[in-house]
Amino acid sequence: MESFRKLIKGWLGIALLVLFLTPLALVGIEGYFSGSKKTDVAKTINGQDITNKDLDDLVKAYQQQYLQYVQGDASLLNMDAIRNNALDTLIARQLLLQQAQKIGLNLSDAQFVTMLSQVPEFQVNGKFSDEAFGRYLRSSGMTKEALIANLRKDQALKMLSGTISNYTLLDKSDIQRLATIQTEQREIYLASVKLDEYKKGLTASSQEIADYYNKHKSSFKQNASVDVDYVVLTSAMMNTSTAAPTDAEIQQAYSKYVVTQKKNVAKEVRHILISHDNRGDAAALKLANDIEAKIKAGMSFADAAKQYSEDPTSKDKGGLLDGYKAGTLGSKEFDGAVATLADDQVSQPVKTTFGYHIIEVKTPNAKIASLDAMKSQLVADIEKSKKANAFSDAVNKLNDTVISNDALDVVTQQVKAAKVQSAKAVTVWTRDPYLSDTSVKSKLFNDDVKNGDRNASSSIQLANGSVVWVKVRNYYAPGTQSLAQATAAIRAKVLDQKAEVVAKQHLAATFNGFKTQPAAQVLAQSSIKFQKAGVFPRQGLKKEVSNIAFTLPTPKEGMWSVATTTLPNEMIVIAVSKVVPMDMKAISAEQMQQLQNWYQQSRSEQELADYVEYLKSKAKIK
Repeated sequence: MESFRKLIKGWLGIALLVLFLTPLALVGIEGYFSGSKKTDVAKTINGQDITNKDLDDLVKAYQQQYLQYVQGDASLLNMDAIRNNALDTLIARQLLLQQAQKIGLNLSDAQFVTMLSQVPEFQVNGKFSDEAFGRYLRSSGMTKEALIANLRKDQALKMLSGTISNYTLLDKSDIQRLATIQTEQREIYLASVKLDEYKKGLTASSQEIADYYNKHKSSFKQNASVDVDYVVLTSAMMNTSTAAPTDAEIQQAYSKYVVTQKKNVAKEVRHILISHDNRGDAAALKLANDIEAKIKAGMSFADAAKQYSEDPTSKDKGGLLDGYKAGTLGSKEFDGAVATLADDQVSQPVKTTFGYHIIEVKTPNAKIASLDAMKSQLVADIEKSKKANAFSDAVNKLNDTVISNDALDVVTQQVKAAKVQSAKAVTVWTRDPYLSDTSVKSKLFNDDVKNGDRNASSSIQLANGSVVWVKVRNYYAPGTQSLAQATAAIRAKVLDQKAEVVAKQHLAATFNGFKTQPAAQVLAQSSIKFQKAGVFPRQGLKKEVSNIAFTLPTPKEGMWSVATTTLPNEMIVIAVSKVVPMDMKAISAEQMQQLQNWYQQSRSEQELADYVEYLKSKAKIK
């Protein structure tokens, strides 16, 4: 059951990009169908343009999304592939939009109003809010007409895709079969046959190497790589002694701490909103003036807000705008009033598109610890700062020497604990404590290096505070390895394959025995020593083993199904002794429903993709 739960969870956790929703989700409604010049066209679909701005916006959105999966390391992104993916998405979206329009898919006005009222961004306390709607329009820089037009297009896309999804046919027997295949477990035995002893007298000729290269050329594609020398310098390697902090330095640090604490205190902003929607501007202003007068006559601002304010999000909190920052309400008038008000001062009514606001600003007292309470922390900070400055000064002097001599060993001559290290075939994917740092990779793979620069770099600050200098010796452009570059690896592969043939010939009696005899009888006569690996689900094995083990036929009672796979210098013999299917009764109705939902989604997405391909085949794309 646990393996099934993991399987289902894994399936449902896969991020499957849906063509018609991806751009909207990543870029936002306002990012599409904006006006542009005719010369700013990426593609034209049946006479309708996809602008370069649309494409650039989606590329940026994709880039931000993918950066999350590579811990923010932009060097690991294939921007050409991302741009092609974005363009394909926009083409598909445009084709589906045109088709939806062609067949008349659209919401009635009444349906659209209902849908609009249910958009969470336009609601306050679960109900449609003109204020929230207006705030969204101002923040996005859109007109109401443009937003409504884009929402209608998005809804048409959903209706078209939904039509395709709803008519995707499923066979329950397919679901049962899929559950059985994916959840069965197999009892597996493994044996290792070393190939070195079978390589005696074997050779790989130049022709054989060339033939292998030409047949498998696509497998020799490579990323850009470099051979590099580098030297790392840490503060621990330096004998940087510093003087103890003086009383004057401590006092100066404490004064700076006090100023920072006071500066960082956030203002408390409260407001009372009087809307003019239902009463007119003059009546709203009169009511706001009356409320201001009551506050100045002694009524507390909080009480006035609870009684009169028409802002449902702050009313019950005495008008407090939690986490207010300039721009929060999208009103320059409101922000200007907040900026000019003194503490405890109540503003006159301030007019915005929402109505009239009465505003109060307070600055809470800063929490400031005494000098005695802060002294140990201040001393530690001063000492740390002094050491950092001393290290920085030493690095700057060494950096001048490295650059002027174009050599890394000058660092090791002055800092005995440092040493020059070398690494070959480093790529942007190389995992290394120093060379995988994004700042280092930007030096190793920049345009200067690609164009032949082999000079020592200036010092590079690492995330952990250390410093590294690098010097590229060789740069290998991305593409396909040449035959000369691949020869050594191919020779080893060819020899392994030849040795595997010899080994199988030598062990033929054993392999043939497994086809016709009980496993115990074969093992008693064989020189191969198997070890029981265990009982595994499909997801519990390495890919090399799983690909073999779960394609072998189910063995008869007492017999084994056997196959081999080759690793460098080793042939692995994989035996399946028993197939353990999951009891379908043990799979809950909820789990089967999850499986059916996943299968439905997969089939729907495939049919939608096929439909897009059909539309492409009929479209004029240029």
